[in-house]
Amino acid sequence: MSARHTQVLIIGSGPAGYTAAIYAARAMLKPVLIAGMEQGGQLMITTDVENYPGFADPIQGPWLMEQMLNQATHVGTEIVNDLVTEVELSRQPFTVRTDSGAIWTADTLIIATGAKAKWLGIESEQRFQGFGVSACATCDGFFYRNKDVIVVGGGNSAVEEALYLSNIAKTVTVVHRRESFRSEKILAERLFQRPNVQVLWNTEIAEITGEPAKPPMPPSVNGVRLRDTRTGVISDKIIDGVFVAIGHAPATELFKDTLRVKPNGYLWTAPDSTATSMPGVFAAGDVTDDTFRQAITAAGMGCMAALEAERYLAGIQPIAEAAE
Repeated sequence: MSARHTQVLIIGSGPAGYTAAIYAARAMLKPVLIAGMEQGGQLMITTDVENYPGFADPIQGPWLMEQMLNQATHVGTEIVNDLVTEVELSRQPFTVRTDSGAIWTADTLIIATGAKAKWLGIESEQRFQGFGVSACATCDGFFYRNKDVIVVGGGNSAVEEALYLSNIAKTVTVVHRRESFRSEKILAERLFQRPNVQVLWNTEIAEITGEPAKPPMPPSVNGVRLRDTRTGVISDKIIDGVFVAIGHAPATELFKDTLRVKPNGYLWTAPDSTATSMPGVFAAGDVTDDTFRQAITAAGMGCMAALEAERYLAGIQPIAEAAE
């Protein structure tokens, strides 16, 4: 199969990928976006979105991604519903192969493959995802004002989520399967000082309970079944929401052997830039952002990546270097 060439090839179809496509298309670069297996990214499993600017009322995550797709297409992006299986970055133009057998070459590459939240892996968790079970307190905490919630985990992410929720929820119970946190001590000390926070050591969630969907009402969480990791004893707790904070896994498998990665596995980018360790390759969104992980910051990084790719193609030094 003969290869097709494009100036800008974007891998990934979340907010970062679509925004990069919109900016690149409006710069007349005729970008190609390879959508991957999960078109739309993590917002496809998000129900009410209240923190994306421009919408006075809550919107649905899948609807927002559909609008981004339509906008990217409208301004001239070619969307390819395929899965990238191999990337060759040792020489330019870069070469990308897909599951269908297609071969693409590109002068610049924008990686926007995102990250996935790590889940507990229990059946009841899947049943209530987006309806009382969340992996993002910043995204969904607002819906639990003056309610009782649980945070699962013991690292920095879990403690930070619990601290954030303690300002919103009535009570926050942190469930950790070990007897001490792995987080930074200063974070743990702050958490212990919060009067509405309780920590259950040596405990894990065995099951999430709730009400099934009864149209027009969606499913809802009303409690959890807890298991003592030492004795196996089961206990029940009434709860309104469960926040799983056991980490995220960036989708970097295709690139980790050729691009520089951070110690936690996310793609490295230059300060104040989306430029990776390979000239002409840029990374945007949750595949590199291990701090904020929001749709709006991913979109912003997608904009940055497209602008930097445009400058690279024009032979202009990267924005970050020019600012020094």
